[in-house]
Amino acid sequence: MAFATLADGTEVHCLRRSEALVLDHHVRGYLAHGIEVRDGDTVFDVGANIGLFGVRAMQQHPAARVFAFEPVPAIFAVLQANAQRFGEGRFIPLNMGLSAAPGRTRFTYYPNSPALSTAHPEMWDADPGTLERAVAGNVRVAREAVWYARLVPAFLSGFIARHMRTGAQQVDAELSTVSAVMRAHGITRIDLLKVDCEGGELAVLQGVEDEHWPHIGQVVTEVHDADGRLDTVRALLVRAGLSDISVEKEAGFEETRLVNVFARRPGAP
Repeated sequence: MAFATLADGTEVHCLRRSEALVLDHHVRGYLAHGIEVRDGDTVFDVGANIGLFGVRAMQQHPAARVFAFEPVPAIFAVLQANAQRFGEGRFIPLNMGLSAAPGRTRFTYYPNSPALSTAHPEMWDADPGTLERAVAGNVRVAREAVWYARLVPAFLSGFIARHMRTGAQQVDAELSTVSAVMRAHGITRIDLLKVDCEGGELAVLQGVEDEHWPHIGQVVTEVHDADGRLDTVRALLVRAGLSDISVEKEAGFEETRLVNVFARRPGAP
């Protein structure tokens, strides 16, 4: 475990310093199209990685509460350290993934690029060029957050993409559901459900039971738009009553199938 100093001087635990800087740069991309965190809000951060979304929420909203889910043990250890450093009991790390049903599954952990870790490595295998294009786009965007990204020529994107997946490790992890966690922790509302778990996002949303959807005010989720998945997610959110929906590609992902979906319940504060 190492430390990274973010752009504003905040020091956080991390696995890879350069990745922490890029992840912090991405945090602002979740808070768009009316999505916000307020004091007193309860947030579910599914696919929290090392917890930078939670760190920023704790810094900016002292009365908020963040439940952060990370199934990969090596990454969870860093999330837990950041939660202890910043959370004061309001930043709750949970060593599990969320899905459509409880159980266990196998995750692929990439030590060279922990944020890429996933239970669905096939999403990259199905379209091998996707990761290379994502790398090229993110190197371009990262030049704002990481000065030495300016030194990386575009033609190295393929090499970097292959290196990111080198040394992959298989780990087994627990799965729960949004609804099961709400019951277990006595949670009566989720003001923001943030989901970014590398291909497992639809299953996470399917794990919200009908009785709980009226108590979820906002959703922001990444979607890997293959096989009509974006349309499926959009239809699910509309059925759940979150009809204020926007879709956009985050800077750096324009040449990929990855999109962010922002949804709000009409009348939600």
